Amino acid sequence: MYTDDDLQQAVDEGIFQSSAVSQFREFIARRNQTHNEDEEGFRLITSFNDIFVVIACLLLLLSAGWVVQAVSVPLALAVVAALSWGLAEFFVLKRKMALPAIVLLMSFVGSVFGSVLVLAGFPSEQAFVFAAIAGTLAAWLHWIRFHVPITVAAGAATAVVFIVASLISLMPQLKDYLNSMMLLSGVLVFLLAMRWDMADLKRLSGQSDVAFWLHLTAAPLIVHPVFSNLGIFEGQQAALDLGIVLLLYLLLTLISLVIDRRAFMVSALIYVLVALTEVLDTYGLAGDSFAYVGVVIGFSLLLLSGFWHRVRRGLVSSLPPALQARVPTVS
Repeated sequence: MYTDDDLQQAVDEGIFQSSAVSQFREFIARRNQTHNEDEEGFRLITSFNDIFVVIACLLLLLSAGWVVQAVSVPLALAVVAALSWGLAEFFVLKRKMALPAIVLLMSFVGSVFGSVLVLAGFPSEQAFVFAAIAGTLAAWLHWIRFHVPITVAAGAATAVVFIVASLISLMPQLKDYLNSMMLLSGVLVFLLAMRWDMADLKRLSGQSDVAFWLHLTAAPLIVHPVFSNLGIFEGQQAALDLGIVLLLYLLLTLISLVIDRRAFMVSALIYVLVALTEVLDTYGLAGDSFAYVGVVIGFSLLLLSGFWHRVRRGLVSSLPPALQARVPTVS
């Protein structure tokens, strides 16, 4: 499997002509009756060998961690982090394998974060502060060495933990405003994602992959505080709350269409399903309510997926030219 990055590197090396690659992309788009920008592509797996390598890596990491944890848990996590970096030197830097790159990045940053968290005295806020600093530094070093797209999102997530934990450590009363801080953090991560997106509006380079993971990180930070304040998971839905949920989901859908990212819709889906299910249970459809909701929501999403480009083209064309220039290209 060859990616847009591979094709661009071939152009840079003089193997292919840029015009030929452009014609090839247009041919594939016509054949598939879609557009490259709307596919929201990112590298996850290149072959089954990725899965094979990931299984082997996880077996080695888990086994090594289990052996060493009898001596010290922080030491075990440090060993896992060191092994993750060493494995990445070959499978990421040399072999350019997509899925192992993601797994090894998460195991490296997660192990660094966890080891410092335990050493600093979990579960205190100060422990999270030190762990977040270490996790952010680990993500930064990993990005410099390997340039795995998900690394920026991992660093953004640990940076959010650092900011929130630092504020709560300094002012414990801010715990009551945790949802608000999460929402603000999500907006900031979303703006960072849009900055990466605007650097590659045609989505032909790895910058689009970085933006994808950042959007996937920002979405739950934005969606969860808004919907949890409505008591979605506490059985407190009223008719007004249901209307608010549906309006918010419609707003998130419009945002997803404009920026051509489906992450917001997916992240909010569970909240909509739970809210509608609870309402139907209230009106005597207990037991079958989830099935009814699933049919309606599933059909709606499939319909939107089939006409995604047409709907998006009409929506984006109604925006001011200044905004149209800042969102992915509408072919």
